[in-house]
Amino acid sequence: MKLRLDHDVRLQLFSGYGAGFVAVNNVRYEKCVVVSPQAVMEWSAGAFERLTAADFEFIERLKPEIVILGTGAAQRFPPPALARALAATGVGVEVMDSRAACRTYNILATEGRRVVAAILTD
Repeated sequence: MKLRLDHDVRLQLFSGYGAGFVAVNNVRYEKCVVVSPQAVMEWSAGAFERLTAADFEFIERLKPEIVILGTGAAQRFPPPALARALAATGVGVEVMDSRAACRTYNILATEGRRVVAAILTD
């Protein structure tokens, strides 16, 4: 699926999503990524089932107001212990499938929100 928005070219926005990849500003990534309006970083998180609180240390560094967690092809909710750890950061965390996460991130980023997307590409 291609995503298209007219936007400030300095913003990092999702331009595509498919099985096993995302594209940000037309650059394809086949690994998990953390995307903010200013940067794209490869994310060392593995599969959804192996996510830990340590995988979300970027939250403190990036200081977003909201994190959108894209859980791959299907929406899956983190186990209670991880959900509690994420809530303890004080940052809003929304969980959705990765395709919806990419679209939602683009909307919030173009509105000037301090948003970060953490996308699993499985």
